[in-house]
Amino acid sequence: MKHLAAAVLCAVFATSASADGHLPDLAGKDVVIVTENAYPPLQFIEPGTGNAIGWEYDAITEIAARININVTYENISWDAMIPAVSDGQYDMGMTGITIRDDRKEQVDFSDAYMRSEMVMMVRGDEDRFTDAASFAANDDLLMAAQPGTTPFYVGVYDVLDGDEANPRIVKFETFGAGVAALRAGDVDLVLTDGTAGNGYVSASDGALKIVGEKLGTEDFGFIFPKGSDLVEPMNAAIADMKADGTLDALNKKWFLDYKLGG
Repeated sequence: MKHLAAAVLCAVFATSASADGHLPDLAGKDVVIVTENAYPPLQFIEPGTGNAIGWEYDAITEIAARININVTYENISWDAMIPAVSDGQYDMGMTGITIRDDRKEQVDFSDAYMRSEMVMMVRGDEDRFTDAASFAANDDLLMAAQPGTTPFYVGVYDVLDGDEANPRIVKFETFGAGVAALRAGDVDLVLTDGTAGNGYVSASDGALKIVGEKLGTEDFGFIFPKGSDLVEPMNAAIADMKADGTLDALNKKWFLDYKLGG
């Protein structure tokens, strides 16, 4: 599997106060994590600095300190990620991946670290539709989506007619490209989980907005090759971070305090 980028980012973590013996100690185990860096605010390249940052990076920093692992990051496209992790090319994958039964046939998931709901993101001046039904009723309107993602399937089956080849779905390789097409007027709707959608809207200075009712609930998890011995320690760390308020603090930092592009 070819990588989209060959650059490798390394992180060395200090010992956390939470690493007091009640969590597994993996003795500095090397863990290679693959990500897309295209799903703000979970993980993305910061404009102006070129640094890879986001909620998931901060979460992994905490997890690494708590269970004593040494993490290396690599980058890959979304459509290649699950097959590559399934094949054992990487120890773990992260990019806001929805926990689904069909994906569990290829990879193991961690416990959910976040729950989100699907929303409809449109241009700030959009007035031709206000919900899924009015979008579906207008054959002139187009939707951006990444094939194989939860927004793609929600768009196909919950908004449109269930035809995955429907020409009203314009396919893009990355989520960011779909958002750029929306802003440029090439498509009229992007479906996304509320976390990413709210991040884009808050950074858009009125150019984007959310319309309609939420279309569903999804849980995000990290992925691993089947049978990975990392799943149990990761789950222990996630539970620890839920219990001590760390996950709530990350949510506040990235979804309330951080301004994309700001």
